[in-house]
Amino acid sequence: MNTPVAGPGTLAEQILRGVGGAENIESLTHCATRLRFQLHDGAKADTAGLDALAGVMATVPQSGDRLQIVIGGAVARVYSEIMNLPSMAGGGAPRPQSDADVKASMRAKSRGRYAWVDNFFEYLSDSFRPLMGVLLGSSLIIAIASVLDALGFVDFRAADKSATWVFVDAMWRSVLYFLPIMVAYNAAKKLKVDPWVGAAVMAAVMTPNFTGMLNPKSGIPGITCTTNGTLGTQDCVAHVFGLPMQLNDYGGQVFVPLLMVAVLALVYKGLQRIFPETVHLVFVPFFSMLIMIPITAFLIGPMGVWAGNGLGSGLSWMNGNAPIVFAIMIPLLYPFLVPLGLHWPLNALMLVNINTLGYDFIQGPMGAWNFACFGATAGVLLLSIRHREKEMRQTSVGALAAGLLGGISEPSLYGIHLRFKRIYPRMLVGCLVGGVIVGVLGGVDTKAFAFTSLLTIPVFSPMGTYGIAITASFFVSMALVYFSDFRTPEDRIQANAERDAAEAAARGEAAVTDERELVTVGAAATTSGASATTTAAPGSAAGAPAPVAPTAGKATELAAPVAGRVVGLDEVGDPVFASRALGEGVGIEPADGRVVAPVDGELIIVAATGHAFGIRTADGIEVLIHIGIDTVQMKGEGFDVRAEAGRQVSVGDLLVEVDLDAVRAAEHPTVTLMTVTNTADLTSVEPHTGQTVAAGAPVVTVRR
Repeated sequence: MNTPVAGPGTLAEQILRGVGGAENIESLTHCATRLRFQLHDGAKADTAGLDALAGVMATVPQSGDRLQIVIGGAVARVYSEIMNLPSMAGGGAPRPQSDADVKASMRAKSRGRYAWVDNFFEYLSDSFRPLMGVLLGSSLIIAIASVLDALGFVDFRAADKSATWVFVDAMWRSVLYFLPIMVAYNAAKKLKVDPWVGAAVMAAVMTPNFTGMLNPKSGIPGITCTTNGTLGTQDCVAHVFGLPMQLNDYGGQVFVPLLMVAVLALVYKGLQRIFPETVHLVFVPFFSMLIMIPITAFLIGPMGVWAGNGLGSGLSWMNGNAPIVFAIMIPLLYPFLVPLGLHWPLNALMLVNINTLGYDFIQGPMGAWNFACFGATAGVLLLSIRHREKEMRQTSVGALAAGLLGGISEPSLYGIHLRFKRIYPRMLVGCLVGGVIVGVLGGVDTKAFAFTSLLTIPVFSPMGTYGIAITASFFVSMALVYFSDFRTPEDRIQANAERDAAEAAARGEAAVTDERELVTVGAAATTSGASATTTAAPGSAAGAPAPVAPTAGKATELAAPVAGRVVGLDEVGDPVFASRALGEGVGIEPADGRVVAPVDGELIIVAATGHAFGIRTADGIEVLIHIGIDTVQMKGEGFDVRAEAGRQVSVGDLLVEVDLDAVRAAEHPTVTLMTVTNTADLTSVEPHTGQTVAAGAPVVTVRR
C-alpha cells in the first residue's frame, strides 16, 4: 500500500512520498513548468494523491515508468528542495542518476515497436527545453525594443543606430546567434557525451577566424566567392588542406549542432573504448575535436544548412501557394504537439527561417493557437469566479498570467485543459478562427524568435492582422468555454457540492456523518470500489449540449418526489443537508415507497444502489433526490430501480420503489431529501414546508 501523500511536511516531502519515496526514483529533472521523474516502478506513484496537493497543477503518467508533475513557475525551487532532502542524498538508496544516465540506459529498453521515434523526439526536446528561459528573455528584450520603435522613440531597424541601440541589439542577438553552441551543449549532455566537447566543436566554426573567411575582401588566400544570380546571395568556398570547404555563417543554426552531436556521440564513445580510462580526460576530448571539427566544417555543417533551408523552403512554398491551408494547419496542429513535446522541430524551423530568410512565417499562425489556449483559460477563470471555485480561480489566474505575459502554454494545458475534456473542442474553434483570419488577410511574419504573448505583439507584421487574429482566437475560445462550461453536468454538480461543503466547513457547520458518500452521489462519480457506484448518462460526455438560460426571474416548480409530510433541511437529522452543502431544498417523511420524478428533465444520475437520483432540467436546474440517510450502506437491498440514466423523464415518472420497512429494519432514517445542487447559480430556491402533500404537489419554487 502506498504511503499517503497528504500529511505533514513541505510540498517537496509530499511529492517524494507520492512518487513512492527516494528509493523509487531512478532520475529526476525539470523543465520550465514540470518535474520529470523516471521511476523504478510507476505503479507505486499515487497520482490521485499528487493531483490533490496544493501547488501541483497536474500529474502526467507516461510510458516506461515516467511521470511528469506540473508545478508551474515554482518548479526550479521545488526541484531544488526535493534534491536537497536527506533521503535523496543518503541512506540505503543511492542518489538518483542524472537524466542523461537514465535516458541513455532507457534506449536499451524496448518501449515498443517505434521506440526510436520516442528517442528522436526526446533528443530534440531535451536539446531545446533547457533554453526556454533565455529564449523567453531575449524575446521580451526585442519586444520592448519593438514597442519603443513603434512609439517612435527609436528607429530600431536603422542601419546607423547609436551605440546604445547596437548594444541593445547584442543583448537579444546573443542568444540567437550563439544558439548552436547552447544546443550542442544540451544535445551532447543528452547523449552522454562531454557537453563541453560538443560546445567546443560548434564554437570552432563560429569564431571570428572562421567567419572572417566569409568576407571576400579579407585577403585570405584560397577563398573564392560567387554570386547566386537567383537569390542575390554570395557563396564562398575555402580550399583547406587542398579540399574545397563551403563556408557558412552558422549563427542561429540548429540542425547543424543536432546532426553534429549525433555523430560526435559515436566518435566519443568509440574513443572511450579504445583508450584506457586513465587517459580519457586528455585523449578522448583531443581526438574528438580533431576528428569532429573538420567533419563539421566540411560535411555536417553544409548538410545541416541544406536540410534546414530545404525544410524552410518547403514550408515557405506552402505558405506562399496555399496560405490559408498553412495558416489553418499550424494552429490546429500545435494543441496536439505541445503536450507531447513534439513542437520543438517546428520551433527549430522558425529559427532556421530567421537565419536564412531574415524572417519567420510560422510564429504568426502559431499565435492563434496560443491565444486560443489563453482564451480558454480566461473562460475557466470567469466561470471559477462565478461559481466561487477558489482553487480553480487560483490555478487559472497563474496560468493566464504565464500565458499572456510570458507566452507559456504549459500551465494552462497541464493545469486545466487536459483535465477537462470539454475544453479542447472549444479551444480548437478559436484556433481555427484565428488561423482563417491570418490566411485570409495574407499571413503574418516576424524577424525575431518571440514567445507569443501580449508583450511581443509589436514584433509581428502586419501588427494589425496579427492583433485581429489573436484577439478573435482569444475571445472565441473564452466565450465558448464560458457559455457552455468546461465541466460536464456531473462535474459541475460535484464542484458545487465540494465548494459548498468547504464553505460550510469554514463556517464550522460541516460536522458530517457520511459527507463523502453524499458528495460522491451528487457528483455522479464512477470510481471503482466507491461505496456508491453510479452510471453516467451517455449524453453527458464532452459534447453534451449546454443548458439554455431561461428568462430572468422565471419560476420553476419542483414537485414532491414522494407523498408525505414536508420538512425543512434543518429538521432532517443530517448535518450535510442541514448545512446546505448540497443546496437548498426540502425533506419529506414518506407515506409510501413510490419515488417519482419531481421535474421534467434528463436523468443524469442513477446510483447503482438505487438510493439517489440526479435530474437536470432544460434550463439548467440540477436536482438531487436522496432516499433515506446513510442508505448507501444497504447496497441496493430494498430498492427496486425503475429508471436508467440518460433518459428523459417527466413529472410523476416512477424512479424507484423502496421497501420502507427494510430501511427501518436497517436502522436508517427514511426521510427523502430533494435539493437544488446549483443553488448558488440561481436567484432563489424557496422551500414550502410544514404541509402534508401527495406525490407531484409543488414543494419548492426555483427562480433563475
